[in-house]
Amino acid sequence: MSLTAAPAPAITRARPPAAPTRRLLGRWRLGDVVVPVFAAIAFAYLLVPVAYTVAFSFNSAGKTNLVWRGFTLDNWKSPCGAPQVCEAFRNSIEVGLLATTIATVLGTLAAIALVRYKFRGRAIANLLIFLPMSTPEVVLGAALLAQFLSLRVQLGFWTVVAAHVMFCISFVVVTVKARVASLDPRLEEAAADLYASPWLAFWKVTFPLLVPGIAAAALLSFSLSFDDFIITNFNSGSFTTFPKFVYVSATRGIPPQANVIGSFMFILALVIVVGVQIVQDGRRRGR
Repeated sequence: MSLTAAPAPAITRARPPAAPTRRLLGRWRLGDVVVPVFAAIAFAYLLVPVAYTVAFSFNSAGKTNLVWRGFTLDNWKSPCGAPQVCEAFRNSIEVGLLATTIATVLGTLAAIALVRYKFRGRAIANLLIFLPMSTPEVVLGAALLAQFLSLRVQLGFWTVVAAHVMFCISFVVVTVKARVASLDPRLEEAAADLYASPWLAFWKVTFPLLVPGIAAAALLSFSLSFDDFIITNFNSGSFTTFPKFVYVSATRGIPPQANVIGSFMFILALVIVVGVQIVQDGRRRGR
């Protein structure tokens, strides 16, 4: 007897899904084109003023800086060449650092109290925190000016610091509150089970976890303080900050040295943001 092998079963391949219709394909192609175009327009709208500032920091300006007269590096070699520009910049840095320090400390303590503790008036306090953020700056500036005048306080450095602390605290509280609310309270309970005092548990467990939120709140507070003009203009008197100097100089063209300082601050902020992103990506890959 001869044995014959059974024929091998035919291998059937799964058919690829049907191709989308031309109408659907055309719709996707339209979306692929429209979205990048609108994104490019939005980025151009945001970056054109920055590009103008950077470009005119290299302008060989005469009495005015309204017309391009030629490329030069002299403005970057002597950023204090314009009268009062470095003094105004130094004033803004001093006000920003002091206001940021005070607002960050007070705002962090308030955020922890509003999230972790129950007390009478807690709901009202949460509501009042948002009032400086929602009130127009013109109203805040005028109200503070009326208070300073009624108390016969001389306008100057300290009135500007007090005004900046007032509106920076709200942003610090909101930022740190979100960080505090995301923490797991069981971590502090575990520290207490290991015989840690409340202060030691806060310093060794809670505070390190709050540092990213506190740092973000401090950076936001400093940027708001350094950039503020309306409230500062109401309560500064003869004291000049960098935004106030730029506003006064805008009628005859902002000096190129002011553009140099503005470009430097933009580049510094960009480097900080990129550096933070690189560090965070490195930590994620390490995990």
